[in-house]
Amino acid sequence: MENRKIRVGITHGDINGVGYEVILKTFSDPTMLELCTPVVYGSPKVAAYHRKAMEIQTSFSIVNSAEEVQDGRVNVVNCIEEELKVELTKPTPEAGKAALAALERALADYREGLFDVLVTAPINKHTIQSDAFHFPGHTEYIEERVGEGQKALMILLKGDFRVALVTGHVPVRDIAGELTKELIMEKMEIFHRSLKKDFGIDNPRIAVFSLNPHAGDNGLLGTEEQEVIIPAMKEMIARGVQCFGPYPADGFMGSGNYTHFDGILAMYHDQGLAPFKIGRAHV
Repeated sequence: MENRKIRVGITHGDINGVGYEVILKTFSDPTMLELCTPVVYGSPKVAAYHRKAMEIQTSFSIVNSAEEVQDGRVNVVNCIEEELKVELTKPTPEAGKAALAALERALADYREGLFDVLVTAPINKHTIQSDAFHFPGHTEYIEERVGEGQKALMILLKGDFRVALVTGHVPVRDIAGELTKELIMEKMEIFHRSLKKDFGIDNPRIAVFSLNPHAGDNGLLGTEEQEVIIPAMKEMIARGVQCFGPYPADGFMGSGNYTHFDGILAMYHDQGLAPFKIGRAHV
């Protein structure tokens, strides 16, 4: 295996957003370059604009391709030939095209093995829409482009607090219809494998959230627990996966029960993201 630092591909996201600020501030600390080699897919001119506007001292090298990347430097791959107008905080079609150009170039290089892991700065989900991008977010787009038939899993992480989602960018009214025994099993299997491989947990304990309030209250508030979630859990237990529940999400988080598990499998987007967004999980 080649002896080099981990190469982290980073797409610049919406050029009118926070992407460059976060990237440049992150690598303003020289010790970050001891941990990894960043390969930023974007525009050197836009990076320079943000650096000046934010008065950030981070220096970077311009490279024509990821094959020219050097360790110990912030490397910026120019993905956009035309001049770009930065209009901070404003959604523009130009910014959407630039975000997509960076994503496409980065994924092409990832398939060639030119970097090891991809980090994506935030996009504007409206301005990026086009004939080439008709997805509700990064997750679904990357899944289609490089997944090779494998399903993606959204995992949220803060310290030892890990949450995975069965359904992602799905309208609330459609969630119950999206949930199937097979989908829950598929996502739990991916989560279980990730907890072992990526986090080094030999026999992870996974808490499973219910869909309905009070876990359906024995069918009074919904039947998805009895008909879909519990059958999926029983089959995964038979396969050797330690999963427990289904737990009502509100009481589970408020009581601190999450500290007894290595991961939590939430049924839908806001059910899993809320603890991160409102800071209720004291981790």
